[in-house]
Amino acid sequence: MLEASMKLHTDIERILIDAETIQRRIDELATQVDADYADVDELLLVGILKGAFIFMADLTRRLHVPHVVDFMALSTYGPGVEASGAVRIVMDLRQSIAGRHVLIVEDIVDTGLTLDYLYHTLESRRMASLRSCALLSKADQRKVEVHINYLGFEIPDVWVVGYGLDYADRHRTLPYIGVLRAEVYR
Repeated sequence: MLEASMKLHTDIERILIDAETIQRRIDELATQVDADYADVDELLLVGILKGAFIFMADLTRRLHVPHVVDFMALSTYGPGVEASGAVRIVMDLRQSIAGRHVLIVEDIVDTGLTLDYLYHTLESRRMASLRSCALLSKADQRKVEVHINYLGFEIPDVWVVGYGLDYADRHRTLPYIGVLRAEVYR
């Protein structure tokens, strides 16, 4: 619940998922990941910048399985991912993932194009295993079907910000997931 001392930003229509609910779900996801990787020497979490940085930080602090982190940054180009479907790597991993257990950590999966691109790109690097973890999913927006191994929340088709997600690089540090007012992005 939103504390009385915290006022809703004027760009935010409403809170979709409050901070406490997010933290409880991350606890559950960490428990699942720990159980699935209990016999692994080391797990490599690959955070997709910029949106996943807060989610990944909170998730990694709750994991008990030995793990390390790395990051990738991706970009869409052309008129937009909806128009072109093109994704490119802006910043690649700094270490080899051959023979390693890799968990992609994403903020949101909507069209599925970015996660699909990541699966195909990373699979060629001969990992021991590859799975994904996403905080949010908008299944109604899928253009490509992708499997998400660990999912925080399924949400409706609304523009969300906070907890790492942004609009024009704003609102990333809100402690909750909020619905952006339509007049802000139209």
